Amino acid sequence: MNARERIDALVDGGSFHEMGALAGKGHYDHEGRYQRTDPTNAIVGTGRIAGRKVALHVDDFTIRAGSSEGTIADKWIYIERLALQLRMPLVRLVDSAGGSVKLLMQIGGTKIPEYTTWPAQDLLKTVPVVGVALGACAGQGAIKVLSSHFSVLVREQAQVMAAGPHVVRQAYGQEVDKNDLGGWKAHRKSALVHNEAVDEADALAQVKRFLSYLPRSVHELAPVLPCDDDPNRADDWLKDAVPRDRRKIYDPRKILAAVFDQGSLFEIGRWQGASVITMLGRLNGVPVGVIANDPKAQGGAMTLQAAYKMERHTKLCSLFGLPVVNFVDQPGNATGLEAELAGTLLGATRVGEALAECRSPWVSILMRRCFGMAGALHGPKGGDRLNHRFAWPSARWGSIPIEGGVMAAHKAEIEAAPDPAAKRTELEAHYVAMTSPFRTAEKFGVLDIIDPRETRRALCDWVDDAWYVVRGDLPLRAAAAGV
Repeated sequence: MNARERIDALVDGGSFHEMGALAGKGHYDHEGRYQRTDPTNAIVGTGRIAGRKVALHVDDFTIRAGSSEGTIADKWIYIERLALQLRMPLVRLVDSAGGSVKLLMQIGGTKIPEYTTWPAQDLLKTVPVVGVALGACAGQGAIKVLSSHFSVLVREQAQVMAAGPHVVRQAYGQEVDKNDLGGWKAHRKSALVHNEAVDEADALAQVKRFLSYLPRSVHELAPVLPCDDDPNRADDWLKDAVPRDRRKIYDPRKILAAVFDQGSLFEIGRWQGASVITMLGRLNGVPVGVIANDPKAQGGAMTLQAAYKMERHTKLCSLFGLPVVNFVDQPGNATGLEAELAGTLLGATRVGEALAECRSPWVSILMRRCFGMAGALHGPKGGDRLNHRFAWPSARWGSIPIEGGVMAAHKAEIEAAPDPAAKRTELEAHYVAMTSPFRTAEKFGVLDIIDPRETRRALCDWVDDAWYVVRGDLPLRAAAAGV
């Protein structure tokens, strides 16, 4: 698709209102008569998505590859300032090769690289911002994609990178392909871009889906949709969803699909930090944030990327007033040499900071494990930020898992026993008997231990009250934005 076809595919039919269509470089003859205009490569304006107005900042790659020497910065900065002033979501469709040395010929010299009137950070505090990578996005183009609440990249077509192969060759003498630098496979490792799309239509569909869960700005509430999914629906198979054998794993996405409104889940960051699942969803029509652990990836342990992912999602939900539902099966922080060298504990610390600042109503469903410092990061603590905790009968928790903890605490006793393996098994059995979630419930460590089949009913009841909190907190969230 070209730039205008992309706009047509994104917004409601006939709703796009272009601004600055005459902007460009005019050419005149020696008598001052107009000859032609070379248009700027930024198309800007407003349109509607599902009836709600959004601001659009679109690169036209057919005009000097979308580079800076083919644009008028005041034009694209204007639409971004307009989005901030009128408090409407901003969507950037990015297809820009970044800077160009040809700009030097236009301005007769060099410039300090800055855009003093670009309100990039204020936008992120105020309105939903989406960045879509549709081609080679280098330099400033990459920043436009990444300076967002949600970013998506088209596989086999788009790249997001600081600089392309030519610059890398000159700087380091390396021959490297642009896809190796900034393609979808690279960003499964870097976690720079949230989502991938199979084609442009898929990318634009994801933009629409993401925005459907969010308000126009922090000054408003997210839309609540009519729901015909029974809030008391109880899928019978959930009672056995978590295997009794602790060595066996399960599919958490299947559980989530059975609990939330049918067809309402939208996953963000599927391929990065895979031990944590982050989604948007709905409960009885109310938009919520979803965080869950995935035992199929690193056993569900908190890795650095998983921590970054959870931190980012927590901040998103807090900013835009989405209640958070956290399904917990957390064995602890990732350990070992690789995890320590990666700085995993710093990532976990930042999750704690995000939770401390989070204003979203929060509920935790303790499905299985909740251990160690990472286990403590399953919701806000203290003040008026209650973490409503329900547990399934399959749940178990503690400062350290029994299996490793027994050896650490009773090493000498086990090694001195006639049969060390039997002694270790005996001690583990003794401690396991004390890990029943019912013992914690007796001390009011959790609100209740519920039948897994009753999870949807409990959450739909909770979210009804949570939404009152979100509405009451609206002035506080707006004031915190400071814009």
